[in-house]
Amino acid sequence: MDGGTLLLFFITVFPLILTPGPDIIFTASQGLARGRAAALKAVAGILLGYTAHGILSAFGIAALVSASPFLFSVLKWIGVIYLFWLSAQILYSAFSKKGGIRLQTPDNVSLWRGFFTSFLNPKGLLMYLAILPQFISPGASAAVQALILSILFILGCATVYSAVGVLASRAHGSGISAIARRRLETFTGLMLAGAALKLAGEVH
Repeated sequence: MDGGTLLLFFITVFPLILTPGPDIIFTASQGLARGRAAALKAVAGILLGYTAHGILSAFGIAALVSASPFLFSVLKWIGVIYLFWLSAQILYSAFSKKGGIRLQTPDNVSLWRGFFTSFLNPKGLLMYLAILPQFISPGASAAVQALILSILFILGCATVYSAVGVLASRAHGSGISAIARRRLETFTGLMLAGAALKLAGEVH
């Protein structure tokens, strides 16, 4: 796989990485509510979800899931329910604490919530199935090429999501009023609910 193909692939997927979605919203909410460490753990979880997608895609399991309307619908509805639950948790935190809006949860929760946020989003599978195959050459191992492209995509996500999380974490703590932080977290909760509604509307 030559450098030109890798560059073209990155140029193609980078706008998708920058597009706001459940992953970016969740990362921002963790940085806002719990600080930089939680945001970076959320990013790590999200990247683990994408890594799982990449491995599944490389070995054809993702193609099997997407080929079955029933299995794909089940996966999509699980993702919708999870996003609604996550939105409810953030909104509850925003409206239930007068002195601040902090999610009082164990340190590893951001990691696992990040994982399920990305892994249960079927659009991740669609990215691997619709875009990635266009850049695989039939003259070499498809699995190896798919893994290389997946690593490039994950590195791009790591850079963008980490930057979002760090920037959002600057609003965490005593440097911003409780009212302002409550409004920001309410916004992220509503955005997650909107993402869930949009995903639910796409279920066939």
